[in-house]
Amino acid sequence: MTKLNKPTTIKEIARKLKISPSTVSRALNDHPSIGLVTTMRVKKMAEELNYEPNQTAIFFKQRKTFTIGVILPTLSEPFFSSAISAIETIAEDRKYTVLLGQSLDDANRENQIITTFKKHRVDGILMSLGKNTTDLGFVDILASSQIPIVFFDCVPESTAVHKVYCDLASGMEEAIEAFISRGHKNIALINGPETLLAATERTSSFREALQKQGYEFNEKYVVHTDLTEEGNNVAMEQLCVLPERPSAIVSFNDYVTLDVIRYARSKGIGVGQDMHFISFANYPLWKYMENPPLASIEQYPDEQGKKAAEILFQILESNDKIEPQEVVFSSKLILK
Repeated sequence: MTKLNKPTTIKEIARKLKISPSTVSRALNDHPSIGLVTTMRVKKMAEELNYEPNQTAIFFKQRKTFTIGVILPTLSEPFFSSAISAIETIAEDRKYTVLLGQSLDDANRENQIITTFKKHRVDGILMSLGKNTTDLGFVDILASSQIPIVFFDCVPESTAVHKVYCDLASGMEEAIEAFISRGHKNIALINGPETLLAATERTSSFREALQKQGYEFNEKYVVHTDLTEEGNNVAMEQLCVLPERPSAIVSFNDYVTLDVIRYARSKGIGVGQDMHFISFANYPLWKYMENPPLASIEQYPDEQGKKAAEILFQILESNDKIEPQEVVFSSKLILK
């Protein structure tokens, strides 16, 4: 059996140099009370013995682990991939490690991830809520453990939390204008779960955009999906059986649009002829697809992730209490 070498300790360096462990510790940290010659001797011996600092002891002393946790509904979406890249860039600049967790829109799984992050003493958390999350009790639990949390993209209604998100009204208004300018009169919305704040905002923005153009809002043209493939197909079917089938549809996000476009084709509906689509999130691969949506609404995931991370580090680096911040980006229609 191979015998594993024990890590070199400060005491071993001190013994070999015949000086005190406290002197070694100070020399390794470039303390001004230790002379240059001694410091160089200590560092040379540490290098020869492959000494590595005990990170656990350092974290305990500084009361930091230099890690932040990020909780997302799913890592497979390009939207969240962009957000993560921006977050990691900000974290790397500050020598922090990012721990990732996927809730998969499961509230219990989401709470388990939060509990795990808390046990591992992450210094802070960035979070995009899952579609089924209604209980925010974990916010107070984290606060009692002095672990700040900043929400982004899918955020709670509460004004007592830090949050960064995209205002959907501007993009929705541009989408309705684009449809109406092309002669569409029956315009529908395939929305997300009614419990989701983002879905409520989409309905309000949809209604206001129609009314601003002098069009009447008809509840029959707003359907909801649980964001699963089956739910998306059911929502599309509800619209297709209406006496006056919509010729233009705004959908909750690009993944919903992928499903409903496939459904439309299976029913012989000409995409881009009989029915036109605009979606949210601006999926980067639309440009490689045949008959993409007319447009997609950009929600700037990288900017959201970057700003949320900046707020979190502002909290971590401040000695003063920072009042809840709310940062809102304007969405923008991107024609395909």
